[in-house]
Amino acid sequence: MIQLHFAPSTASMIPHILLEELGVPYERVTVDRENDAHKSPAYLRLNPNGLIPVLVDGDLVLYETAAICLHLCDTHATSGFMPALGTPERAHAYKWLVWLTNSLQTALIAYFYPERWVLEGNTEGALEVKARAEARVASLIDQLDAELARHGGPWFMGEAYSVLDPYVYTLCRWTRDFDSPPARTWPHLAPYLHRMLERPAVQRTLANEGLAPPFV
Repeated sequence: MIQLHFAPSTASMIPHILLEELGVPYERVTVDRENDAHKSPAYLRLNPNGLIPVLVDGDLVLYETAAICLHLCDTHATSGFMPALGTPERAHAYKWLVWLTNSLQTALIAYFYPERWVLEGNTEGALEVKARAEARVASLIDQLDAELARHGGPWFMGEAYSVLDPYVYTLCRWTRDFDSPPARTWPHLAPYLHRMLERPAVQRTLANEGLAPPFV
């Protein structure tokens, strides 16, 4: 059986939603971040980077959220959560998947952990990193909103729900407590995020992770 090593409200929510959407049997294994379980020798044998999530699928041990999601789509191709191979739609799905993890998620990590980018004790520098990251996130959220406006469909790729939707929802949710406007205030993202909240798989994931409002 597939195992998802996860922690609530982290990037592991993305494959968590995807697994619930697929409706396949899987086991959730909670990683206790509060007690640094993700830095334990046992966990580091799964992911030497000490990051969450990890997916175990038989003999396959896989980390990196985007790779996990692509693997799940490839092994459940009839779900239609990725467009057909060799199509322009597939190419754009790759583009947005890489953009979400390399651009938006990276900026969000800089916002939440600015001390990682400065010398120890440089409080002023960390605050500057955080402010710059927050501004960067806002410009990237603009791009998400513009894409939804461009095609006018209910889901991020248009008419078809895809692997991108759990990604967009999860990363937008991370802005919910921002001092600057959160993603839910953008005109096209607002109804989109509430459509995501109506999906039973998203509702099950939020319940599984024991999360409380606000959900966007």
